[in-house]
Amino acid sequence: MTERKPPGVSFESWVDKQIRESEQRDDISRLPGFGRPIDGLAAPYDEDWWIKRKLRREGVSVLPPALALRKEAEDVREAVSRARTEAEVRRLLTGVDEKIRAAVRRPPPGPPLNLEPFDIEAMVEEWRAAHRPS
Repeated sequence: MTERKPPGVSFESWVDKQIRESEQRDDISRLPGFGRPIDGLAAPYDEDWWIKRKLRREGVSVLPPALALRKEAEDVREAVSRARTEAEVRRLLTGVDEKIRAAVRRPPPGPPLNLEPFDIEAMVEEWRAAHRPS
């Protein structure tokens, strides 16, 4: 449907002709999503729907910096339990610990941080205890 509307032909009849020809070629039934309901049709109108859909599709999280750091600290705690070596535990904790220390010095905008730097030695000891051979 890249051809231009010829002069002297009404727009409506030109569009109708394009649709009719497309239906005759069976192009419409091969479109992605053909026969499925339109997503979000029953939802209330939101003028930013396309932005939100793009962010969801890209897996982008839009959290305030303090909440994003809290989430990162929580994820690191889980990653530490799955770590294979002590060096990996220290690397994980040190990376987030530096961000926490910086955020404590200069609090980011948004909700309170409510985080303290990790006690790396205590967490390494916990990891060792959990990963001792039985």
